[in-house]
Amino acid sequence: MTGVGIGIVLRLLHDGERDLEQDLLTAAARHRADHEFHHVALDVARWSREHAARLADTGRDHGLDLPGPRGNPSPGALAALREKASQALGRREETGFLLLNDLRDLHLAAARNSLHWEMLAQAAQATRDERLLSLVTDCHPQTLRQIRWTNTMIKVLAPQLLAGV
Repeated sequence: MTGVGIGIVLRLLHDGERDLEQDLLTAAARHRADHEFHHVALDVARWSREHAARLADTGRDHGLDLPGPRGNPSPGALAALREKASQALGRREETGFLLLNDLRDLHLAAARNSLHWEMLAQAAQATRDERLLSLVTDCHPQTLRQIRWTNTMIKVLAPQLLAGV
């Protein structure tokens, strides 16, 4: 069992990774017509799911009872409706703005998680917790890649949508 601070950061990061996974899955479904975005979002959502599962395991060593990954929502009428709407909208300007907005929110969520990973790394070094440091070393680079991906997508879309280039 460790200090309260590490437990707080573990919980914040766990919740942040679970939220980011859900946000990525929602955005992937919303923008299904944009195949590149859709598939990459699903891939990077899997990273957040894995991070949350590993954080839940690590949390037990620190006296926390963190829930495992959320179950994937079953495809129902709402998912089918989203897919039809996505196909109907295609790559219209309005959908581009919606995608840009989603990318901004995803970027900020990933950046928040990255800061929590950094805090956890510093605490792991200070307490010489090799298991915690190993977790950060494995997971944080993927979070940084999520940030770079959203940033790159924003750089590509923003000029087209905002300046009409």
